[in-house]
Amino acid sequence: MKADLQKQFFEQYGKHADETFFSPGRVNLIGEHIDYNGGLVMPCAITFGTYLLVAFNNDHVFRFKSLNFKEETEVSVNAEHRKTGETWYNYPLGVINYFQQSGKELRGLELLFFGDIPIGSGLSSSASIEVVTAFALNELFSAGYNKLELVKLAQSVENKFIGVSCGIMDQFAVAFGEKDKALKLDCNTLAYEAVDSNLGDYVLAIINTNKPRKLAESKYNERVQECQTALTALQQELNITYLCDINSDTFNQHKHLITDPTVQKRAQHVVEENDRVKKAAEALNNNDLNGFGKLMYASHDSLRDLYEVSGTELDTVVEYAKTNPDVAGARMTGAGFGGCAIALVKGDAFKRFSGDVIAYYTEKIGYAPSVYSSLIGDGVGVLKEQVKS
Repeated sequence: MKADLQKQFFEQYGKHADETFFSPGRVNLIGEHIDYNGGLVMPCAITFGTYLLVAFNNDHVFRFKSLNFKEETEVSVNAEHRKTGETWYNYPLGVINYFQQSGKELRGLELLFFGDIPIGSGLSSSASIEVVTAFALNELFSAGYNKLELVKLAQSVENKFIGVSCGIMDQFAVAFGEKDKALKLDCNTLAYEAVDSNLGDYVLAIINTNKPRKLAESKYNERVQECQTALTALQQELNITYLCDINSDTFNQHKHLITDPTVQKRAQHVVEENDRVKKAAEALNNNDLNGFGKLMYASHDSLRDLYEVSGTELDTVVEYAKTNPDVAGARMTGAGFGGCAIALVKGDAFKRFSGDVIAYYTEKIGYAPSVYSSLIGDGVGVLKEQVKS
């Protein structure tokens, strides 16, 4: 792969790349719709991601090209940059703009991006592009940012330059990811623990439903508001800042304060899911993949029944997984209403699982999902081996 990219870079720019960088995508293993409620999530980096090859130029311009998209552009080093349309290069352009607005001295670069994350799958292709660009600029120009500052920088680009109100989990996971480790991240304090997650005989199956996620944003905002309503009701008797400041026992003692039954269901999911993340960390630390799998199923059931952010497509994948003895657990991952489900599948059974889930899903839904196998990989970094074609 890297040799091919070097060849492609030479074909695009007529020179060899000076450096190659890589930033992964991510999945959230457990802890869904928790980030805006001040609780715990458990993402991990996957082995798909974004490659960035760069070379300096003396033309005082940044040139953006991608092997995934036809659009390309060239901008002056000294210009102030603004988002243009919905093109892919807004993400690296926003990062460059942040560096320049912060007074960092930059020089002209040829940039070539290639990603093997399925676009629109909810596996954080945008965070991957932002973080790999920020990391590369920080390295190439000795800008002096630490990794957490790069994460916050990338999130700021997403929020202010791109205009998407995301939390920090995606950028954090692709930056801090470690091989065979899940990150138990406190979304309130950003304190985290790398939890041993050696999958042993299992692999992480990622099943993209291939359903367009049209409802996700409006329903996401609706859920945020419902959680705020629940929090306000509980604050009549409890001195808390977030729903995740309490555990299930405390919630059950005070849930009568939430008079709307739908809002009460939303809060119940959040509090119980936060408790599940703690149990999941214990299970992984004890190498109890079956116990972890049961928590994945419980998480999905809660997202389906209490939080109502699943859908027929995601439910169909999990429904199939429950019938397969080679699967330890499965759940939807991400915002919901489409996107991806994940499953822990025995490695030697993955090919059979893939064929069977595609057949089952296609019969029920009418079109096929895409199925990928991943391990838990490292976060952003430099690819040291420079292969010159």
